[in-house]
Amino acid sequence: MVPLMPLETQFLIALQALFTAALCMLIGWERERQHLGVGLRTHMLVGVGACLFSALSISAFGGDPARIAAQVVSGVGFIGAGAILKPGRMVQGLTTAASMWMAAAIGMAVAAGGWFIALCATILVWFILAIVKRLKPEIPIATEPE
Repeated sequence: MVPLMPLETQFLIALQALFTAALCMLIGWERERQHLGVGLRTHMLVGVGACLFSALSISAFGGDPARIAAQVVSGVGFIGAGAILKPGRMVQGLTTAASMWMAAAIGMAVAAGGWFIALCATILVWFILAIVKRLKPEIPIATEPE
């Protein structure tokens, strides 16, 4: 029989999940606002899932958190691969996949007690998605002669 997790630990993990959801909501909202790929709910779910897997591996299972982290990164990479499309010669969805990967990293940082790192990373990701996009010049794509 598995012993019950102390209520204080459960409360802390629940707060970590809520904080992660709030941070990832900002990232997902920016993707939705731009009508680009995966949005609010998926980013929140990826972040909270990564947070819970990480927090449980740290607090409940006594295992090696690095092993869980590696599996979370692989799993999110698999999900992100589903967001990448290659219609013709163009590749689309890389930024969406990268933003989901960052949502997972933010959740893992929160679970590891790095709430300040997670907050700074969220602000940086938002800046990249919202501001840097405006600075990028539109580059015409050369096509092969028919």
